[in-house]
Amino acid sequence: MTLPTRFETVEAVEDFMTQPSDALVADLARTPGDIIVLGVGGKMGPTLARMAKRAAPSKKVMGVARFSEPGVREALVEAGVEPISADLLDRAQLEKLPKAANVIFMAGRKFGAAGDVPLTWAMNVQVPAMVAEVFKDSTIVAFSTGCVYPFVPVDSGGANEDVPPIPPPGDYATSCVGRERMFEFFSNKHGTPGRLFRLNYAIDMRYGVLHDIGRKVRDDEPIDLSMGHVNVIWQGDANTIALRCLAHAATPTTPINVTGPETIEVRWLAGEFGKLLGRQPKLTGTPAATGWLNDSRRMVKEFGRPSVPLARMIEWTADWLARDMATLNKPTHYEVRDGTY
Repeated sequence: MTLPTRFETVEAVEDFMTQPSDALVADLARTPGDIIVLGVGGKMGPTLARMAKRAAPSKKVMGVARFSEPGVREALVEAGVEPISADLLDRAQLEKLPKAANVIFMAGRKFGAAGDVPLTWAMNVQVPAMVAEVFKDSTIVAFSTGCVYPFVPVDSGGANEDVPPIPPPGDYATSCVGRERMFEFFSNKHGTPGRLFRLNYAIDMRYGVLHDIGRKVRDDEPIDLSMGHVNVIWQGDANTIALRCLAHAATPTTPINVTGPETIEVRWLAGEFGKLLGRQPKLTGTPAATGWLNDSRRMVKEFGRPSVPLARMIEWTADWLARDMATLNKPTHYEVRDGTY
């Protein structure tokens, strides 16, 4: 895949991000049945659905959401994806959905989790339990998070999939363990194949850890170094692996860490953006000896290294920010250590 030097428009970002790899086309070709994306309306859902349709144009690709954000439904239709309006908290609506052979589960609640804790648990635990029952005869790739792990030493290379999912305090991370447990329970009960997709920080020009750090450098805002190390991966690579997992599902379901291979120092990132943006980063705090970090060696062994390297993501992001291009205004809050979102 040839990497562009910059993106002139949002459309150019999304067109590149949804370009399917040969490996994805091959994997979906040997994956029978249609695809339904539950929770398609989030930050990653529309590009994942569009990529699926581009990779497998003969398959029906459906996207389910409440579609409260303007333009999402229309963009899916334009991409050849069938939008379906439904509230996944409503069991009756859930049972009426088409029983596609392949499910990508992307629904969940993170930001605002502390403001309505019961809703957070309902979205992150009850909905997965219902989905796992209703779609017990499908293959289910369920988006999860690296936050299910405990903090690990920053020089450890990150937590691998054998580390028990016992997170630090906080309803969000704890409820995400609950989400995984529901998919595990019903996968064991019904023999449902799947993967638990433990994603650690997808990168888009309009949001993500690199966007957050780069914007603060550009705007001369302080950068807290307390969470001093992170992992990131290009969103197109993350979506590719999620869809390829349909052809690499396990019975019962198993976890896979999805992130870049590097443990990245936040101080170093700020310095790189400072060079590219002509700013002196304002740094505060002291880096902790531990962090939420994932070991992606299993992912690399199964699917290969990400197609977009870290250096190119930094360059793209700096260029995007320098031109004051579009942002989703959705900070990742990667620096949070107490689990309160």
